Amino acid sequence: MKVLNLQCSQQHGFEGWFGSEDEFQDQLARGLVECPLCGDAAVTKMLSAPRLNLGSSKDSSAPQQVVAAPDQTMQAAWMKMVRHVMANTEDVGARFPEEARRIHYGETEERGIRGQASVQETQALVEEGIGVLPLPIPKALKEPLQ
Repeated sequence: MKVLNLQCSQQHGFEGWFGSEDEFQDQLARGLVECPLCGDAAVTKMLSAPRLNLGSSKDSSAPQQVVAAPDQTMQAAWMKMVRHVMANTEDVGARFPEEARRIHYGETEERGIRGQASVQETQALVEEGIGVLPLPIPKALKEPLQ
């Protein structure tokens, strides 16, 4: 199994696990490899140092500290926030602008919602004083995991 450090054109770093280099290249050519954060299929393989398990003369019981890079920490925090939003809001889909207005004007019960709105619809909601936050959700989180 090969674990590759990958990066999309938006500079999001992530790991990909493949049976071989040929399998990675095949999946990349077929557009099957994409960024889990933004869905970008323009993925490149980053340089990484090989890991060699040659035995250890050090005390293996000593805990090893793994420090995440700042970018990885930010990505992890963003993904945690997206998962929280998805778990605690109702998906109203394309009805989002109408439902946000109904909630704002007291026509329906107040609750957390999410859905789709165009840039123009979002601007109109903001101009009406309705608090909205565009939040891109990775495609992988929109679908059930197999």
